[in-house]
Amino acid sequence: MPDPAAAIEVENLVKRFKRTTAVDGIAFAVARGACVALLGTNGAGKTTTLAMLLGLVTPSAGTIRVLGEDMLRHRHRVLGRMNFSSPYVDLPQRLTVRQNLDIYARLYGLADVGARIAALARDLQLETLLDRAVGRLSAGQKTRVALAKALLNEPELLLLDEPTASLDPNTADWVRGYLEAWRTRTGATIVLASHNMAEVERLASDVLMMRRGKIVDRGAPRALVRCHGRDTLEQVFLALARETEPVTP
Repeated sequence: MPDPAAAIEVENLVKRFKRTTAVDGIAFAVARGACVALLGTNGAGKTTTLAMLLGLVTPSAGTIRVLGEDMLRHRHRVLGRMNFSSPYVDLPQRLTVRQNLDIYARLYGLADVGARIAALARDLQLETLLDRAVGRLSAGQKTRVALAKALLNEPELLLLDEPTASLDPNTADWVRGYLEAWRTRTGATIVLASHNMAEVERLASDVLMMRRGKIVDRGAPRALVRCHGRDTLEQVFLALARETEPVTP
């Protein structure tokens, strides 16, 4: 039976691509309303894990429950209640920001599309960009548009892959503050994949450390720093990534 207090429940999750095992038997749960970070080097399995949580990639083995539903059998019941943002997934370049957001809003069946786009444009400082083609935006502007797209349906579960990539420090700090306030206001759950340790320490209450497709440690950022006898979370990350640090049994 699903745990009503959990937004995500994963058991023995495996994904193989031919001879490569991208995710190797991981298990974890995420409480509703929490912000949990997935940390690991490129190739550790973070993006594949996010893709399976979204239902975009079918697991080779294991089970995934999202918001109480089995994603292998009933993902259609929850897809409208979740969303995803990544600066590495392009929106149609020839369409304007407004056109892109309008299309996605209608796909999610929103009632007052214009008002929702206007509110997000105001919140994310996109008002002057609405009628500009996405292909003409800077990388940082595209990142903010991608976040607006991800918030259109006011998701209960938000999956973020490098949410502040390409943003200048001031704008990145503003986005993190916005996400903190948004989660507090809505009670939504966030799963965050990031290489920015300051971002993780600020946003996440729990961290899953991944290496070679496995979860090798888990804990609150400060607890991980203390446990590994380091000064910063970045030092913990580097030690695990370079395999100079033993994994937790």
